[in-house]
Amino acid sequence: MRRAQGGRRRRRLPLLLVAALLAVPGCAGAGALGADGGALTIAIVANPQMNDAIALSDRFEREHGVELNFVSLPENQARAKITASTATQGGEFDLVMISNYETPQWAANGWLTDLGPYLEANPDYDADDFIPSIRDALSYEDSMYAVPFYGESSFLAYREDLFEQAGLTMPENPTWEQIAEFAAVLDDDEAGVAGICLRGKPGWGESLAPFTTVVNTFGGQWFDQDWNARLTSPEFREAAEFYVNLVREHGQVGASNAGFTECGTRYTQGEAAMWYDATVMAGTNEDPASSKVVGKSGYAPAPVMDTEASGWLYTWSLAIPASTEDKDLAWEFLSWMTDKDYVRLVGEELGWNRVPPGCRRSTYDIPEYREAASAYAQPTLDGISHANQDETMTEPVPYEGIQFVGIPEFQDLGTRVSQQLSAAIAGQQSVDEALRQSQEYAETVGESYRETR
Repeated sequence: MRRAQGGRRRRRLPLLLVAALLAVPGCAGAGALGADGGALTIAIVANPQMNDAIALSDRFEREHGVELNFVSLPENQARAKITASTATQGGEFDLVMISNYETPQWAANGWLTDLGPYLEANPDYDADDFIPSIRDALSYEDSMYAVPFYGESSFLAYREDLFEQAGLTMPENPTWEQIAEFAAVLDDDEAGVAGICLRGKPGWGESLAPFTTVVNTFGGQWFDQDWNARLTSPEFREAAEFYVNLVREHGQVGASNAGFTECGTRYTQGEAAMWYDATVMAGTNEDPASSKVVGKSGYAPAPVMDTEASGWLYTWSLAIPASTEDKDLAWEFLSWMTDKDYVRLVGEELGWNRVPPGCRRSTYDIPEYREAASAYAQPTLDGISHANQDETMTEPVPYEGIQFVGIPEFQDLGTRVSQQLSAAIAGQQSVDEALRQSQEYAETVGESYRETR
């Protein structure tokens, strides 16, 4: 893997960033902040799989006599709220939902509980069942500090029926040039069908996730090995122009405000012919309770240009902040929500297409799940297995991460750059203007790393 070299090190979240995050407003789901005695407060992201966990959590409450209070927030708000609370050891949350971006950094800062002793004391939980790349991404110094709820890479969903009607054939390993050509043919304003749906909503975990994979496969970098910002390089500019032009010309209406949720709604309601995003989308696409396109989709690998692969690696996971008072009780719920038995509970109670994917290898041995996920199970596993820097990047970089830059400053830097990208998608400025401003942001970050090497 093309990992960090030279001056790579963990850095604490800048104090100014923590202060800014503390000002972000939040909204509670079930219950209020704070835990008392036999109660747990869990901060989660308001995604479909997490909503399912809330719906099923009464089983845990009855079995353990515990009150569960969920604070469910949209992704951008959740990131800010959870970061601020955990960084300041505020104690609002007994468990937090974070990703492989935060886990190793926060573990190095001492903000999280080492789960190694719990895993060793509970062999039936079977941590070895986790997909290795997912497990490694949630580890620091060979110990896990979070456990995955679901894992993902990225791929392309496409309407097989619309392709057939248009006389098109999806290649086994499509390029972005081919996808742009398909989008132009399939774009149908009269029928209300966009050629493709791509995220444009600001947020380092929103539009920048798919966008950065496009940058990677076009040969771009956020920083070179000497921490020089590269956002105005020819490769980065070509990727940005391609992404912006594609979504402006053949993407969904209101693209500059569309994220994962919005694209999911459009695709499942038959309003997009293709959708490039997280592999976890497939469960929603194939859910009869919410989708109008069940059984009509094919799933192709993330499109490429100059690399062998271009999918990302990501996992929403559960961690116990170091400030949590009753860590044993927190572990009880954490292990319940990420255990093999929970997978079967979701499948039997809610449907096998709603099972959290890309996490445990044993999930893919369940006959009912294999049948329900036949269209996307293997593409998901293939995407995760190829999600490494050697296959998804053309040149080494000094940071870890594929769809993100694994440094604390990226929460602020990525959000700023995403705002510039969104403005370009909305037609408020040119791509060159967006990149010039983004380069200035990145140069400030890169300079701080060069100074401390």
